[in-house]
Order: sequence, then C-alpha cells, then structure tokens
Amino acid sequence: MGSNLQTACRLRPVDLARGHGLSTQAVRNYEEAGILPAADRTPAGYRAYTPLHARALGAFLALVPGHGHQTATAIMRAVNRGALDEAFRALDESHAQLLDDRRTLEAVESALRDLEPAVPPEPGETFVGPLAEQLGIRPATLRKWERAGLVRPRRDPRTGYRVYGEADVRDARLVHQLRRGGYLLGQIAPLIAQVRAAGGLAPLEAALGDWHGRLSARGRAMLTGAAELEAYLRERG
Repeated sequence: MGSNLQTACRLRPVDLARGHGLSTQAVRNYEEAGILPAADRTPAGYRAYTPLHARALGAFLALVPGHGHQTATAIMRAVNRGALDEAFRALDESHAQLLDDRRTLEAVESALRDLEPAVPPEPGETFVGPLAEQLGIRPATLRKWERAGLVRPRRDPRTGYRVYGEADVRDARLVHQLRRGGYLLGQIAPLIAQVRAAGGLAPLEAALGDWHGRLSARGRAMLTGAAELEAYLRERG
C-alpha cells in the first residue's frame, strides 16, 4: 500500500515543468544547482520527483522576482542543505538592500525638492575656482568630491586645468545640497549615479514614479516569496 502511494506521488521532470512554463532541462538544471533537493531514481534510472520538489520549485520561482536569481538560488541551496540560518541571512540582506534603495529614492526626492535655483551660469564651461566661489565652498572640497567620483570634470589638454561642463556643475550643486543635508559622500554616490543614468535632473524627476512602482513591486514579490518559502519549509518538516 505504501509503495503504491509512493508511486502515485511520483512526478516526472515534465510534470514539474509544465505548470511553470519551463523546459524539462531547466528542471534538471535546478536540481543539479541545488535549488531542488536531489531526486530519487527509478530502477530504469529516471528521476522521480515528488510534491516536495514541486513545492521547492514553486518557492524558488516565487523568490526570484523579489530577490533576484542569485539570491533566490543561494536561499534554496541553503535550505536544502539544512543551513536555515544562512538562508535567513540571505533574506535579511536582500530586505536590507530594498530598504537602502528606498532611502536612496527618498534622498533623491528630498534633494530635488530642496535644490536651490541655479545661479545663471557664465557662457561655456567653468573652472574650479569660479565654481567653488559660486557654491560657497573651497576648491579643495571640489577636488575631494572628484576623488570620490561625485564630480567628473575634464582636463584641458594644454593646461591640465579642471574644466567643469554643464553636467559637472549640476552634479556639484546636487552634492553640495546633499552635504548640507547631512549626507555622507558614500551615501551621495548612488544618488549621483541615478542622476547620470537618467540623463539629468528633469528626466530623473519623471522617472521617480516608475522607481516607486518598481520598489513596491519588489516588496510585494518578497511577501509572495516568503509565503511560498514558508510553505516549503513546513512541508520539509
């Protein structure tokens, strides 16, 4: 009777693959990667999966949207090895990253709200002295920001002087505002990277709504992943 029940619960790779739109090779690859627990083999050498494997696959696929493929893989590998503390740490680090991303977004929004109106620039480019004077800081401060990668002036090929273009002035003004708000240089770096990636302040402002949406989607996906992982942990016993 027990043997018949075990046989009835036996699943083929194709049985796991169909429900998720995967290939059977993908299912086998997930097992080899440790995302699924190792499957028993039939006398003929075929893999014999169980509902536990189906639950593991569902948990992994639910974790990916919120945590990414690499972290989801690390979580499942740790769970399948019985290293639950390691799995929970990976989850904690992923949630901490989401919180950092939220704080970055909030800092960008705050900086954009508080950014003072630009002083009409002189025609063309400017040098370190005039820019420092415009911001009310020392030239050495601008050079420090440059070493931190926060401003990236070009060098005049003849004189070697730093030359600040429009984007450099924008970045320097934003760094100045954030420093006045108490942000450290290491905290400012990802904000400046976001401005550069968006192509400036105006495109970044337009992208903030999408940024909010993506962070919310990640947070909700993490909830879904947590529920599926908990169901898998209960079934593992």
